[in-house]
Amino acid sequence: MPDDVWEQFLRDSVEGVADAPKEPSARARVVTERLRDAPAGNDGRRTYTPAPARRKKGWYLVGLLASVALLVVAFDPWNMIGASDTDGASGPPLAQESGRPTGAPPVEPARLPTLAEPFRGSPAVRWADGAAGITVPAARATGWMSKAQVEKALRQTRDFLAASSLDPAVLRGERPTKAIALLNPHQKDVKDYLAAAFGAPTEENDPLLLFSRFDSSYARVAGDVVKTRGRMTFREGDRGALQVTTDVTYVYPVVRAEAGSDEVVRTIARREVVVNWDDPSKIITEPGTLSLVSYKVDMTNGGCDNSTGYFTPEFGTRGSDTEATGGESVDPYDRSRPMFGGTGSPDGGCRTASRS
Repeated sequence: MPDDVWEQFLRDSVEGVADAPKEPSARARVVTERLRDAPAGNDGRRTYTPAPARRKKGWYLVGLLASVALLVVAFDPWNMIGASDTDGASGPPLAQESGRPTGAPPVEPARLPTLAEPFRGSPAVRWADGAAGITVPAARATGWMSKAQVEKALRQTRDFLAASSLDPAVLRGERPTKAIALLNPHQKDVKDYLAAAFGAPTEENDPLLLFSRFDSSYARVAGDVVKTRGRMTFREGDRGALQVTTDVTYVYPVVRAEAGSDEVVRTIARREVVVNWDDPSKIITEPGTLSLVSYKVDMTNGGCDNSTGYFTPEFGTRGSDTEATGGESVDPYDRSRPMFGGTGSPDGGCRTASRS
């Protein structure tokens, strides 16, 4: 590298680059740490636990680019350089979530979503699309399963989440047949739950605990993209089972069902689903099926005290603060807290969402 270029680089390193963004405050930093995410022990309004069943030339350019990259990292930890003010995004896509974050994502500029940019003004604009946002951990032999079997089971667990919360047919309100086919048919509690949920739903037997559905006569998903962020962890469960815990937040942009509707609001659902892949020598099960251990949902703009079996988003307010009328304010994008970690509303029911 020429001496004058090197000296300039050293000066920039010490004095800083002109007009470089200020380092964000400590509150704006998000540092992820790898923690094992055990299922939350506190219960909530929408929760249910069934009985377990279970490459000498060219180095100058490379060195210069590497030096610039170091400066960008030092002065722009939140990836604000090059961010566009017109696409609704505040940076490049986020890396997959590898552990529980230590805080909520920064608040985005208050901008209303549109049909062209349904995630504008939301942290989800930087999240992955569909199942790509669900982190699958590296497999290792666990319980009765070999490494290869664990790898397959983790993949099938993600398939179940996609079939229950991302399948376009299910989102239109159809029965989640693909997801149900992945459930152990010998779990009586689950069979009873499914029969009641799709027959006469109640708060206890609510399809929304496991499945994302909109009444096609009332609302529909705007576009083909659902944003997700979440992860899976696993351990050995009872009787040598592979127990997988999933914690995923789904963001659905929706409009009214009527043709020509253009008001976009967002419904957000965070689900924690725990499943067992049971040893068939110890538990009655069928090949390729999982047993439900527990499942619960925390929703925003999905319908407060709703027992219709469908999300019923509120329009006319762009979905802001529509989930409750009392109790603490809850940030639906804050994945640093376990589900139902707060006190909720005074009556133990709905809470107020701080953003959507």
